[in-house]
Amino acid sequence: MDAKTGRTAVVTGGGRGIGLAIGRRFAQNGDAVVLLDLDPGVAEAAEKIAEETGVTVKGLTCDVTDGAQVKETFAAIADEFGSVDILINNAGVLRDNLIHKMSEDDWDTVMGVHLKGAYLCAKAAQTYMVPKRYGKIVNLSSTSSLGNRGQLNYSTAKAGLQGFTRTLALDLGKFSINVNCIAPGFIDTEMTRSTAERQGISPDDYKKMKAEKIAIGRVGVPEDVANVANFLASDEASFVNGQIIYVSGGPETRR
Repeated sequence: MDAKTGRTAVVTGGGRGIGLAIGRRFAQNGDAVVLLDLDPGVAEAAEKIAEETGVTVKGLTCDVTDGAQVKETFAAIADEFGSVDILINNAGVLRDNLIHKMSEDDWDTVMGVHLKGAYLCAKAAQTYMVPKRYGKIVNLSSTSSLGNRGQLNYSTAKAGLQGFTRTLALDLGKFSINVNCIAPGFIDTEMTRSTAERQGISPDDYKKMKAEKIAIGRVGVPEDVANVANFLASDEASFVNGQIIYVSGGPETRR
């Protein structure tokens, strides 16, 4: 039996893509998993993982930008499962545009989901982690944090999450709570496919174009990120804290 069995993991933006893959990976360990998403379809996605793994997986709708809703949701999770041991701050949205075309709502929405959402969820989760002197928090940033044309709001939010990670690691480390960050490169998800379609490019051609600029010669898949999240949330990574791990297949080339 895996040593991690018995923990409870909460994954925001867990209804699809990277979040869903991370939830599945934890469930494969035997951890109880709660997937949070705005999409009501998260409940069905959770049921499928529960059937696959034979462990408890729940899908709950939650707006991570709503403080009262987040607090209530985490309280319900802790009441049902007895603890909140792992938090994956994965919820995210895209509102790409150049600055002269970007509305205030585009800016506020991206900042709200990525930064305020991570803050609210971490604040709620640490309430249950600190008394136990145990917890694992993993925030999802992006290589876009290094700068990416047309993503002023998204790049800024993802860079902010890196500062958020380092500071929270300092604040919570004395309680044996590890806080780390994953910055994925191009990952083949519903979000990246929709980006291709908005640009009038077929998803397959888009992936091929991106792969040509990746040192390892392929684009990433959600499981690539899930595997790193699994390590960072493991007790084997108990001395890894405040780190930013790039999961991008290597530095991007300009050829």
